Amino acid sequence: MPVAPPPLKGLPLNALRAFEAAARLGGFAAAGQELGVTAGAVTAHVKALEDALGAALFERHAKGVRLTPLGQRALPAFTGAFDQLGLAVQALRSEAAPRTVHIATLPAIAQLWLSPRLPELRRMAPEITVSITAMEIPPDLKRAPFDLSLFFRTAGEGGVLAPDLIFPVCAPALADRLTRPEDLFGVPCLTDSAWAGDWADWAEVAMPGRGFAPKGPVFSLYALAVEEAVNGAGVLMGHEALIRRHLEDGRLVAPFAEQVTLGGALTLWAARAPRPGTAVARVVEWLENP
Repeated sequence: MPVAPPPLKGLPLNALRAFEAAARLGGFAAAGQELGVTAGAVTAHVKALEDALGAALFERHAKGVRLTPLGQRALPAFTGAFDQLGLAVQALRSEAAPRTVHIATLPAIAQLWLSPRLPELRRMAPEITVSITAMEIPPDLKRAPFDLSLFFRTAGEGGVLAPDLIFPVCAPALADRLTRPEDLFGVPCLTDSAWAGDWADWAEVAMPGRGFAPKGPVFSLYALAVEEAVNGAGVLMGHEALIRRHLEDGRLVAPFAEQVTLGGALTLWAARAPRPGTAVARVVEWLENP
């Protein structure tokens, strides 16, 4: 009589995903952050996978984990596989909702650069829905459910929309008190916590050797710092791409001529080139050529 052996038990997908993330990112905590679970959950998944394989994938040490030779050999194939799975999921989402475009961007870019452009985009293409998610770190578009990423990034990555040009800005009334960069020692200087090094980068060019350090309020939201600069609370290090409209309408002015271009640029990036005529392609074209 025919024999029907029990099928081989497959390896759990969540455990394989936990292994790949931990191996690629170099630790269970980082993998948990990416996957939206605790480091303990990643640890449990990896341990269950190792038990099922009967072999170790990581060496555990007091200072962290390190891939075993088996784990090192396995990682490239799993990274490629999950990248392709992520892209396939994105393609499925796009086919299911072809008129919706999902953009991930920095909060300051969402508020100061992207939001003012949306009304015109709606007028030009009312059938397209643009969904915006603000986050501090650019997502991996091969894995995350976004069509486009809009961040300040290293030059050469994606399509550059504007250089990252910085210089001090303030309300016109405050600018009347400022004639040279050294005058900044006597007024409040506003700082964005995420870009705390901007003042040092600019001061190194504008007044080298003076040991300038800004004294004034620190903000975790750049858009709030911009509004406080408009309100006359102090001088802010402006990112030209974000405060261009404020300069054009006179709410802010640049009291000094010195400007510094940082290494990054405002960049629009997609995991793969959008198909011509799709909603994503039309949004890209509009943002690059408004």
